[in-house]
Amino acid sequence: MAQYLLLIAPVLLFSIIAHEYAHGYAALKQGDTTAYKLGRLTWNPIKHIDPWMSIFLPLMLLYVHAPVLAGAKPVPINPSNYRNYKRGDIIVSLAGIATNIALAIACTIAVAITGLIGQAIPAASGICSILQAMAWFGIGLNLILAMFNLLPVPPLDGSHVMKYLLPPALAQRYQQIGFTGIVIVLILLRYTPIISYWLLPAFLSTSLLETGVRSLVLPQTSQWLPIGAI
Repeated sequence: MAQYLLLIAPVLLFSIIAHEYAHGYAALKQGDTTAYKLGRLTWNPIKHIDPWMSIFLPLMLLYVHAPVLAGAKPVPINPSNYRNYKRGDIIVSLAGIATNIALAIACTIAVAITGLIGQAIPAASGICSILQAMAWFGIGLNLILAMFNLLPVPPLDGSHVMKYLLPPALAQRYQQIGFTGIVIVLILLRYTPIISYWLLPAFLSTSLLETGVRSLVLPQTSQWLPIGAI
């Protein structure tokens, strides 16, 4: 378990930071300079780590053997600065999801490249197997992050699209759920199968991408992955 966490932790950290960075960058392109001026358009992990969402919550959930939920500190955004409020809100909200999907594809390519290098240069197979295992984890992690954030529960990204599909009065009340939505998500994770069904497209897409590069997985890589992962 410890070796899995050592491989997954940096991949997960990079993925959630990339997700938040994408929000800030998209906001900048839509006319909002808030994140840029506050120094949040950076890859420095310290700027993005939230003590509660990034550390205490996942550790607590892990301790009680509950589904682990983690996140980075939300990038500060002021939608009123967008040149087009509705268009900007949707683009910025979906930017993080699109980034995670792109990272899943990049990880798939990384699995193939490290496999080819490891096969061509046996001396490099050791380090290649570690990098390949991290990329293998990255495929599923990023697709799960993307699909999870599409949940239409405030404050998740999907809610910023969902609110435009509701009547104005209902949309206003819907947005007032705020961070109480995290409690709703935790209840759904713990006590219902809803999230499992919602994440099914992520699981199927992960399987599809992994199948495409499975033949390039190095023999040494299996020691870094759970039994049956390949």
